[in-house]
Amino acid sequence: MPVLAFGMTQYVLLPRLQDGLGAKPSAAAPAAAKPKKENPGAKPVSVPMNKLLVNVAGTMGARYLLVSLSVVGSGSDFKEQMQSHDAQLRDAASSVLGAKTLADLEKPGARNLIRNELLASFNNILGDSVVQDIYIPEFAIQ
Repeated sequence: MPVLAFGMTQYVLLPRLQDGLGAKPSAAAPAAAKPKKENPGAKPVSVPMNKLLVNVAGTMGARYLLVSLSVVGSGSDFKEQMQSHDAQLRDAASSVLGAKTLADLEKPGARNLIRNELLASFNNILGDSVVQDIYIPEFAIQ
C-alpha cells in the first residue's frame, strides 16, 4: 500500500500539479540546464525591461502594479532579439501581470509564479529556452 501511494504521488499527482502551476519537473530541470552550461563561449546577457505598469485585475482600475524586469539569456544575438521583439514581450508581460488579482499578488510565492509564467511566455515568443531566467528588481502595488 505505501508503495502504491508513493507511485501515485510521484508519477501522477506531482506532474499534474507542476503542469497546473507552470513549474518544470525537478528531474528535467538539471537536464535542461546542462546544454546551457556546456557552451563555454556563451556568456549570460541581462536585458532590462523597465517600468511595466498594469491595472490589478478585479480592482476596477483603482489599484495598479509597477514592475521592472531583468531578462537573462545567452547567445550572441540575445540582446538584439529582445530589442526586436520588445513590443511583443511587453504585451505578453502586461497580459500575464494584468490577469493577477490583488489576492494573487499578495500570496507568499507570487513572485516565483509570475516569474515562471513570464519565462514560459517569453520563450514562446523568442524561441525555445532562449530566456534562462527573469529577475524582478522592482515590484510595487499601489
